[in-house]
Amino acid sequence: MVNTLSTPQNLVTDTWIEASWETYLSLANHPDYETGRCYYDEGWMRIEMAPLGPLHGRENSIVSTLVVLFITLNNIRSAELSNTTFRRSGIQECQPDIAFYLGEAFRLPPLDNAPVNVEEYGAPQLAIEIASTTLSDDLGRKRLLYERLGVQEYWVVDAATAGVFAFEVADGGSRQIRESEVLPGLAIALVEEALKRSQTQEDGEISRWLLQVFHG
Repeated sequence: MVNTLSTPQNLVTDTWIEASWETYLSLANHPDYETGRCYYDEGWMRIEMAPLGPLHGRENSIVSTLVVLFITLNNIRSAELSNTTFRRSGIQECQPDIAFYLGEAFRLPPLDNAPVNVEEYGAPQLAIEIASTTLSDDLGRKRLLYERLGVQEYWVVDAATAGVFAFEVADGGSRQIRESEVLPGLAIALVEEALKRSQTQEDGEISRWLLQVFHG
């Protein structure tokens, strides 16, 4: 593969560009992109530099709170990792907004700032992207990346509409679902309702409502 991206001046951000793993690492580690979100999938790289505002941050927080409450009340063993890099060296790398390891089998990765080695610790069972400016890519190319990485479930939150696209990953592909498979009993419609409420309600009010729903 011809390396045409060896310097930051040549890089076009927020799009997929053909690149070797070595070129990707050199750019992803460059100081110019230390605030970026970096993705790599079998010879293609993407560095996202679009600013993230309150809409993205708010929906990230609401989804995280909802999932943690559900996990806690259902006694599900879990570990949440936000804005964490997951790496299969030379093949894939991603930085989902939110990721959860779930169940009895996972081992918690070391608490350092190195990318999580997916070969050693496995992919998270649930990966979530909050799409404020990246919806088509999150539903397209990134969806394929997460399928190949080995997650069991992938959610894309459309920040503009408070809609949630949830996919079960199996048999080398994915299918859209309306109830979580890795969090049995959690309806995707409930996630969407919480996101809609966040447009007019504060966090405590939403959390109290969720607790009432979860307690039935």
